[in-house]
Amino acid sequence: MNILVFGPNGSGKGTQGAIVQKKYGMPHIESGAIFRKNIDGCTALGQKAKIYIDRGDLVPDDITIPMILNRLQEADCKQGWILDGFPRNKAQAEALAEALAEAGIKLDFVVEIVLPRDEAKLRITGRRLCVKDNNHPNHIAFDAIKPGEKDGKPVCRVCGGVLKTRPDDQDDVAIDKRHGIYYDDKVGTMAAVNFFKGLSADMNKELGGSAKVIAVDGRPSIGEVSAAIMKQLD
Repeated sequence: MNILVFGPNGSGKGTQGAIVQKKYGMPHIESGAIFRKNIDGCTALGQKAKIYIDRGDLVPDDITIPMILNRLQEADCKQGWILDGFPRNKAQAEALAEALAEAGIKLDFVVEIVLPRDEAKLRITGRRLCVKDNNHPNHIAFDAIKPGEKDGKPVCRVCGGVLKTRPDDQDDVAIDKRHGIYYDDKVGTMAAVNFFKGLSADMNKELGGSAKVIAVDGRPSIGEVSAAIMKQLD
């Protein structure tokens, strides 16, 4: 089973990806990790990507997509994969769909975690990251996942580990910029989601004949959201 997952920052996309990974035993592939692996491994594509990254520029799709395809064709992906963090815009979605079809790689599901922009922002500013495991949910605004306390200091509610905040989680300008890209339904990430929703029958057939889009309300609890996803994947 091959899955693309979409969701704005703050939607719990990473957490849900980890849950799907655990249930189905498939690798959860994050685009940033692919860049790091290629750069650290000094691959030809990684060296090309590093030039752009060092300049603070976006890495072109003709470098990024071959990296992703290479990763999706590794041995641990033979039984399926879940791809997170790419595509980020409509042009990338179109290029990725074409590349998958040309490589004969089937796309089974596109999971969209739907969350209103104002709630997504609240979730970002209130979240706390466990230094032991970023997938341990901690949030100061939600009683169900509020951090614990030890010696008067907040600690991870799951493992008691130290908590930290990402600097950009407290930066309104950075949050609005990220969400501006995601919620843009003309050329941004929502336009990419809509592209997959509107795939032609011919392209859908090239991608394996399914490429079903699953839209799940991201507002309920983590367990409720994962149950809604699993119900449609099973």
